[in-house]
Amino acid sequence: MPARILNCVVLMAVMAAGASGMSIPSLVQAKEPIPTFDLDHIIGLALERNPIIAGAQGVIAQNEGKQIEAGAYPNPTITVQTSDAALRDPSIGRRMAERNMTLSQPLEWPGKRTARQDAADAGLAGATVGLEESKLNLIAEVKTAFYDLLLAERTVDLLQQNLEIVQEVARIVKARVRSGEGPQFEAVKADVEVLKAKQEMTKAKNAVRVKLVGLDTLTAGALGARYRVQGDFRSIRDRLDPEQMASRDLSQHPTLKRQGKLVEQAEFTVSKERQSRMPDVTLFGGYAREVGREAVVAGLSVPTPLWYRQQGHIATALGTQRKEEAELVRARNDLTRAINQHAREAETAQDQILVYEEGLLKQAQEALRIAQLSFRQGASSLLDVLDAQRVQRQITVDYNLARFELSLALTRFERALGGPL
Repeated sequence: MPARILNCVVLMAVMAAGASGMSIPSLVQAKEPIPTFDLDHIIGLALERNPIIAGAQGVIAQNEGKQIEAGAYPNPTITVQTSDAALRDPSIGRRMAERNMTLSQPLEWPGKRTARQDAADAGLAGATVGLEESKLNLIAEVKTAFYDLLLAERTVDLLQQNLEIVQEVARIVKARVRSGEGPQFEAVKADVEVLKAKQEMTKAKNAVRVKLVGLDTLTAGALGARYRVQGDFRSIRDRLDPEQMASRDLSQHPTLKRQGKLVEQAEFTVSKERQSRMPDVTLFGGYAREVGREAVVAGLSVPTPLWYRQQGHIATALGTQRKEEAELVRARNDLTRAINQHAREAETAQDQILVYEEGLLKQAQEALRIAQLSFRQGASSLLDVLDAQRVQRQITVDYNLARFELSLALTRFERALGGPL
């Protein structure tokens, strides 16, 4: 009996879908819930799947390999030689097999080896901090895309309200025209306003779709083709002091830490090139068995730095060191400038938000309400309603834009600080 009931339900659903012109896949798709993500969840997905993080982890793996390479000892060389030899003395005429075996082991200068290892350690530390820097930048990028999407969705909501108001006004105007209370061109004007509102709505929805794809790209497709976001713009309780923020210690900022490790690596590279002026020694020993002779040999091989004493390598390493030091100073100055700039941007946006919330939003909404009421009662014209509507819409757009700019400024401000407020 339950199986029959289930079959009947499925058959009724199929018949209902066919009667409404809806295909079965579209019916199933319509019933599928659209997933919703908040900002923290999206950031987690981006940190887990974005290729930027994988690239930074790959750099760490590369430097781990270089660290192993720097700590490796030179391999010994074994040489084995054999030959068939004979004495040239006709009275003997003896033949025998000759054997030679040599073992050589290079010995690296300790100062050069230590400097190379220190440079590899600094490179690995810089790559590890570089992963933190990549995460910091990716989080800021995700937040920017998220707030950009929120702004586009707020615009769609506002334009939807605008379309409903225009459509209601158009219905009233057409009713007046049909009853002879208004001229025909009022209906034409109302239809034009409705068409313009629909066009703006279409553009705004397309912008939302583009920004949905952009945010999904940052998570490497983890959000999917259809999803929603939930959340709101950021706000601050206390005012930011740009001078105080600019004077903060930035030594722990991932960018400065990474660049500092590059400076250390360059310094150790200079030390390595200077230590390389001392030649590496090669010890060797061997056994030789020849016709009429058997011997055990040992020796020492020392390259003579007579013509070239690493002048070019040292100059190149010194140039790299000066370049990295200059880059460190530039990065510190850029962060100081960014902190001051974004703090002032957040302060300006907060002042604008207060102006809108303390009066402009309510005044514009009240003016629109009065204009609509007067229009329904015949005391005002279509132009008065449209003007009040445009003013209210523009004020709301500017208010949403100020909230977006505050969120954006705080996001950039945190990236310049190296972490959340």
